[in-house]
Formats: sequence, C-alpha cells, structure tokens
Amino acid sequence: MRVAAALEGDGACIAEARHLAADFLTRVQTLHGVPVTARAMDLTQLVVSELVTNARKYAPGPVLLEVRIVDEAVEVEVWDSDPVLPVARAADPGRVGQHGLEIVMAVVQKFEVRRELVGKRITARIALLADPVGDITRRGPA
Repeated sequence: MRVAAALEGDGACIAEARHLAADFLTRVQTLHGVPVTARAMDLTQLVVSELVTNARKYAPGPVLLEVRIVDEAVEVEVWDSDPVLPVARAADPGRVGQHGLEIVMAVVQKFEVRRELVGKRITARIALLADPVGDITRRGPA
C-alpha cells in the first residue's frame, strides 16, 4: 500500500503533502484495517511537513513524495533535485529555526539519506503502533 505525488514546490505543496499523508493513513486504516495510532498520524504529518519544507527551501523544482506501509510502520520518502546531503546541526538553544532535521531524527525509527543520479532521496520510518507512554507502564516497577 502506497501513495505517491509530484509536488510543484510552491508554497501550497507543504499543506498538500500533509493532507496526502493523512488521507492515505486514514484510507489504509478504514479500508484495509491497518491500525494507525493518533501518534503515528501526527508524527507522519510532522515528518512529511519538515522534509517537504526542506526540499522546497533548498532544492529548485519539483519534490517527489511517497508514503507507504512497510511491516508495522509508515515510510515517508522525499526526493528533491539538490545533491547536497543534509546534516543535523549541533544543538544550539540560541538558534532560531533550522531544527527540522533534528526533530525528524528524534521521532523516527529509521532515517536514511541517499544521493541519486540527480538529487537525493530521504527516507524516514515511523512506527504505526508505538505508544511510549504505554511502553513505560508495561515495564513494571524498576
């Protein structure tokens, strides 16, 4: 199960990408019975938003987005035309903005960047069922 789109790279593409991801996850849950937690829905939209924002900001031209279900996770893949690989910056509480990559890396299970013949492809994997609060309560007393 997957959905893909070529986004124009204009200001509306970020919201369009978020809606595409949310609609896809709603459909796979409703039509195919794939369980999707509210946390997974929110994190997927956040990751899509951050990755598409970065692609739009740093790469000219269109952005390709693919969202797919893999095992018990959702994978978000974004391609853009800029061959420069992103690098997470060192923490700096005084820095305004430019925290998107750090945010993405903090909330995903897997993060991968590959240089392509043209541009680069970023893949992020988010658990569909992860519930960190539930995980803590199931551990029992220390």
